[in-house]
Amino acid sequence: MTQLYFVRHAQPDYRTGTNPTFPLSPEGTEDRMRAAAFLKDISFDAAVSSPYRRSLETIEPIVERQRLSLRTDIRLRERDNPGGGSNSHEMFLRRWADFDFHEENGENLRSTQNRNIEALQQILREHQNRTVLIGTHGTALSTIINYFDASFGGEQFLRIIDFMPYILRMDFDGTTLCSMEELFYIKKEYHGIKP
Repeated sequence: MTQLYFVRHAQPDYRTGTNPTFPLSPEGTEDRMRAAAFLKDISFDAAVSSPYRRSLETIEPIVERQRLSLRTDIRLRERDNPGGGSNSHEMFLRRWADFDFHEENGENLRSTQNRNIEALQQILREHQNRTVLIGTHGTALSTIINYFDASFGGEQFLRIIDFMPYILRMDFDGTTLCSMEELFYIKKEYHGIKP
C-alpha cells in the first residue's frame, strides 16, 4: 500500500510577492505548525512539493523534523493564471463546469489536472509501498480528487476553498486508488471571498 499525504498550503500573504513567491501570512506560519503537529506520528519516506513558496513553507517543519530529502516538481504547481483572472464564485463554477474554459493567457482545469496526474503517477511509480508527503495547492489538489471521483466538482471545490492548511490522504495499490480520507483543516478566508 502506498500512502500519499497531500498538504494544501496554509494561508498565504497575497499582498506580498507574486503567485510563485507569496509567503505565508503570520497566521499561516502558525497554522503550519498545527498541521505538522497533526502529522507528528506519521513516518514519511519522501517529500515532494510544488516549488511555490507557500507550499514549501507549509511542509517545511515536517521535512526538517524528519530530515527528509525534498524534491520539487513544477507540475504540482497551482493553475497558471498570469492575468490574475476573477475569483468570484461564478467564475470558479464556470471553470469547473467546463474543464476546457480558461481566461485569456490562463490555464484550464484539464491542463492543470493532466500535469498533476502525470506527477502523481511518477510519485506512485517511484515510491511504491511507501508513505509520501506532498505539498500542494487548492485547485491542483481538487483536480486530482476529481480525477478519481468525478462527483467532485465546483460546489465541492468551494467547500474546501477556505481550508488552509488542508490534509488529505490517498491510499493506493499500485496506481489504483483504494481509499481517500480528509484528515485535517483550518478554515481561513480565501482572498476575502466567502462561499
